[in-house]
Amino acid sequence: MDRIDAMRAFVAVVTEGSFSNAASAIQLSPQLVSKYISKLEEQLDIRLLHRTTRKVSLTEAGTHYYQHAQQILLSIDEMDSQLGGLQQNPKGTLRISAPVSFALKHMAKLVAEFQLRYPLVNVDLQLNDRKVDIVDEGFDVAIRIGQLKSSSLIAKHIAPIRVILCASPDYLKQYGKPIKPEDLKTHRYLHYSYMEIDGKDEVFRWLRTQNTSCALRSNNGDVLVEAAIAGAGIVLQPTFIASKALQRGELVQILPDFELDPIGLYAMYANRKLLPNKVRCFIDFMEGYYGSPPYWDE
Repeated sequence: MDRIDAMRAFVAVVTEGSFSNAASAIQLSPQLVSKYISKLEEQLDIRLLHRTTRKVSLTEAGTHYYQHAQQILLSIDEMDSQLGGLQQNPKGTLRISAPVSFALKHMAKLVAEFQLRYPLVNVDLQLNDRKVDIVDEGFDVAIRIGQLKSSSLIAKHIAPIRVILCASPDYLKQYGKPIKPEDLKTHRYLHYSYMEIDGKDEVFRWLRTQNTSCALRSNNGDVLVEAAIAGAGIVLQPTFIASKALQRGELVQILPDFELDPIGLYAMYANRKLLPNKVRCFIDFMEGYYGSPPYWDE
């Protein structure tokens, strides 16, 4: 048995969730995939997968083997890529995780233009506002927005992101326009669930107070901006979501003299000595794509 082929079969079963799906992915018969896994377990003298009629799952040993097998196969593929001249022609599937609102508004064109330049790269773009585990969940790149904390990941700064307080003219007419941060305590606040209100700015301090009424919570910024346009309250959101409403006069920035320091848009990837060329090309393509300041702030 070829150990590398068996390793690929094992990784495919874990990634695809079943023997039949793995067989389709790597273009082998389900019987051969099953044989590879059985022989691999026999050679290692340990069970790697729990099998039932409905699903397969990793054993503790299988989890460790899967992590190492991924890295081994990655190294082999990268070596083949370099030796085969793929540095000039990257190919394969690029898995990207990105925030929902940002991707919906600003990534479709970027991905389309990237694929025009690199037509052999397929893109699997998954939208989720939570912080995914890049390695465990099999992503090549994660697009993140915020103030970065210490991490084992490599972060490439792509663009600055302004975050502003705004409300509709009708809301401000009814409730009054805040002049200083402490005025926020009498207003209705629309809160983004993933927003970390832990900064030292005066605005954050007042948003943390118990007197601030949190009228609406949501894990989606577009919903909050639309609610603000409808007069539901004051919202703290990035301009890449709110810019069009601001340009149309549907929202008005408040407390501009107390605007928060910009945060960042980052492309993050695992710390690898041999970075797959498809990842390097994508990160290089993103750098400078949105401009500085980005086009939504012009």
